[in-house]
Amino acid sequence: MSGWGSGYVTDVTYLTGYNRHQSPGLLSLACLMGNVDQNLPGPDEPISYLELGCGRGFGALLLAASNPRWTITAIDFLPAHVATARAWAAKAQLNNIRILEADLSTLAEDPAAAEVPEADFVSMHGVWSWVPPSVQDGIVRLLQRKVKPGGVVHVSYNALPAWGPALGMQRVLREGGKRLASRSDHQATEGLKLVQELQAADAYQFVRSNWLKSVVERSTQLPAAYLAHEYMNEFWAPCFHSDVAKTLASAKLEWVASVNLPENFPELTLSEEQRAVTQRLDDPLLRELVKDTCLNRSLRQDVFVRGARRISPQMRDAALRDVWLALNISPGELPVEVEMPAGRAELAPAFYRPIAAALAEGPRRVGDLLLLPDIDGKRDNPAELVGVLVGLNIAEATLRPGAEQTPEAVRFNRLVTSELGRTENPSREFAAASHVLGTGAPCSLFDLYVVERVREGEGESHMDDWVSFIGGNLDGAGQARLREVLMHCLQTKLPVLRAQGVI
Repeated sequence: MSGWGSGYVTDVTYLTGYNRHQSPGLLSLACLMGNVDQNLPGPDEPISYLELGCGRGFGALLLAASNPRWTITAIDFLPAHVATARAWAAKAQLNNIRILEADLSTLAEDPAAAEVPEADFVSMHGVWSWVPPSVQDGIVRLLQRKVKPGGVVHVSYNALPAWGPALGMQRVLREGGKRLASRSDHQATEGLKLVQELQAADAYQFVRSNWLKSVVERSTQLPAAYLAHEYMNEFWAPCFHSDVAKTLASAKLEWVASVNLPENFPELTLSEEQRAVTQRLDDPLLRELVKDTCLNRSLRQDVFVRGARRISPQMRDAALRDVWLALNISPGELPVEVEMPAGRAELAPAFYRPIAAALAEGPRRVGDLLLLPDIDGKRDNPAELVGVLVGLNIAEATLRPGAEQTPEAVRFNRLVTSELGRTENPSREFAAASHVLGTGAPCSLFDLYVVERVREGEGESHMDDWVSFIGGNLDGAGQARLREVLMHCLQTKLPVLRAQGVI
């Protein structure tokens, strides 16, 4: 790890990935769930979006490709990240995005801050609890200057008390790794081995928590580069929600909701006894602290607003009825039950299946879905419908129903297929740029490959060519499994992506 990073990992780049919680459409829905007036961006509205700590820029580039009228600014500290993001922007010919290299601890006072426009939406994923207090303070000063009145800020961070049992594990992993290897990804790998050895030796701090056991087990399946950025930063520090809210309050930012939409419904997250405790608490920050003691919420996805305009539940419901949704899955993949913090919840087939069938034909307005003649269930609760469908990634908020895909989105999706197809597991979930959604349509690299082949006029009759191109080095059984995957992409996923305007 080189010295210029001030304790942050700089010798290994972060993974390329997509986080749907950074989408302005989803952030707007979260605000509405918190009874805050925040309309989804209009089809032609010239939104200004700022991402702090953009990594290689996949998410910011996807939003730029999906929304050519938006102004996207993405900032990162690592030159390698910025170079990659700029190269992809140039290849995809995206002219509405600017990628800046900057130190967030000093940017607010730097002349370079003039290049950062005032923002309607700001997102920070994987920044706040991984950087020193000096950077957090710099972020707050930047937000003071750059968030518009009414602007929305998304912050994700490792949360306490859930991360409490892992404090010792991270310290052993980091300190042990630093002494056992030089490069930070190798350090993370060696440090994790030391943790596993201690766990196998029944070290009390590493075996007393089932959650910590699962964290260690899950870490063994993760790429070393991810572990390096997660655990090897000098100032890694999980946070209490109230402390984050207090710090951001100095930028006139008020916490309003969780971007994990189901977490805004006490009946989905808390037991009856726990709800009884929280219902007598007036202070929203105290309620969140109590919820965090009841939940295994290790990563918070919070949304703050600079000048929150509170609305009644009736006004919220009216706004939600005007939201358009598009299905992320095929109707046959609709689950009957889902796991929630409060226990398993049934998605009543008589209610949700007709809605899924209607959405399979294309994006629909929430109010129209609730008026479908063949649904059997509550028609007066748009918040629950949106919270379940969008919160569980069954559906996506849709900014431009019926719009045509843009050349920018087509070029970006083609770039993702060619660039990541050489380096990533093709079954890994990413997203395709969609002008209809105004955000990413969840899909795998396999799906994107099929999209490009179909766009070129190919179809099922070309399946042998596809299998040979992708899996020429596989044996017969491997090619048979690959054929099944590609057939699923063609027959099941492609109709979903077509309805979302990807093709």
